[in-house]
Amino acid sequence: MFFFFIIGSSNSLAAEPKNKTEAVVLLHGLGRTAKSMVYMEQRLTVAGYTAYNYDYESRKNEIGYLVEDLHEFLEACCLQDGILLHFVTHSLGGVLVRALIAEKRPDNLGRVVMLSPPNKGTEAADYIKDYSLFKDLLGPASMQLGTGPDSVPNRLGPADFELGIIAGDRTIDPISSWIIPGKDDGKVAIERTKLEGMADFVVMHVSHAFIMEEPAVVDEVIFFLQQGRFRHSEVLPAPGE
Repeated sequence: MFFFFIIGSSNSLAAEPKNKTEAVVLLHGLGRTAKSMVYMEQRLTVAGYTAYNYDYESRKNEIGYLVEDLHEFLEACCLQDGILLHFVTHSLGGVLVRALIAEKRPDNLGRVVMLSPPNKGTEAADYIKDYSLFKDLLGPASMQLGTGPDSVPNRLGPADFELGIIAGDRTIDPISSWIIPGKDDGKVAIERTKLEGMADFVVMHVSHAFIMEEPAVVDEVIFFLQQGRFRHSEVLPAPGE
C-alpha cells in the first residue's frame, strides 16, 4: 500500500553533518511526486540526515487513506528505537503530517518543517469544489482543503510539536492569486499557512510550485532541523510585522 523513492546524495554544500540516527521523511504536495523533493533530499543527505523521499498518489485518495498509508510506511522505516524522526513537507504533505500526529503520533517525533502548507485551507479549493472536472483532475484530497470549519486542516488542532513554517509571497498563477485574498504564493494565502503553536515562521520570495527547490529555503529547513528555529536569512517580513 506504500512505496518510496530514494536518491543518492549530491555534492552541494550543506550544514554541519548530523548523526545518522536522525531520519527525515519528505512529503511532496498535491499533484506532485517524490521527484519534486529530490533536491531537498540530496541536501539533507549531505547534511548528515537519513532522508526518505516518500512518494504517494495524492490525486487518487482522500486524506484519511493517505495518512494510513503514510503510517504503514513509517512503521517499516522510521519508528524504531534509536531514531529521531523529523518531517519536511510541501503543501498537502503538511496536512498529512498534522493528521498523522493527531491520530498516531510517533513516539520518536522530532521537528517538522512545512513549506507552503494550507494549514487553514485555501480559497483555491473553495473555488474548485463545485466543478467536477477539477475533482476528477486533482482528486478527492483537494476537495478536503477548503477554508470552511469542516475542512480537514481546520478540524485539526494547533501544533503541539516543534514546527517551523516557510511561506512564499511570489506567484506564477495569476488566476489562483485573483481568487485568494491578500498576499499568496499562487496557491495558498500567507495568513492561511500559519498555525497556532508554531515555533517559527518566515516568508520568502518564492512561489508555491518551486519553494522546495530554492537553495535559500533549503538552508532554512536544515537550520530549523538543527536548531529549532530559522536563521531568518534572505527573508521578507510577514504582513503586519
